[in-house]
Amino acid sequence: MKIKARVINYEKSNEVVLQTNDNIHSIIIQPKANGFGSSANGGELLFLSLATCYTNDIYREASKMGIMVEKVEVEVSGDFGLEGEPAKNITYDVKVTANASEKEINELIYLTDKKAEIQNTLRTVNSVSLNRAAAVSRLK
Repeated sequence: MKIKARVINYEKSNEVVLQTNDNIHSIIIQPKANGFGSSANGGELLFLSLATCYTNDIYREASKMGIMVEKVEVEVSGDFGLEGEPAKNITYDVKVTANASEKEINELIYLTDKKAEIQNTLRTVNSVSLNRAAAVSRLK
């Protein structure tokens, strides 16, 4: 599965395009009030990624287990320090309502924690590198 995320930002415009394989869609994230940059910061979007991954994976794993999930609530929190420092103390709280016993739901919750791809990505050391850069000067 190949995933891409693209942001095109200029004054008073913030376009977000997401792609998984051939499935392309966009989400709305407003620009900052001053018109430049995104109103959502990277930390918020990182934590949203963790919450979204876990939510989607609960439904995936529940289906395999024959559990009908009615509702999933995920709240991710953590701390960011000075500019350039990575996040610390990232934790998440989960509440799952399903037509199953508490024991089965807890098994689902902990199994999903072990399988959630974004969580596992952050739990391991990964290389993130700048691939290409393009500078466009408007100076004459």
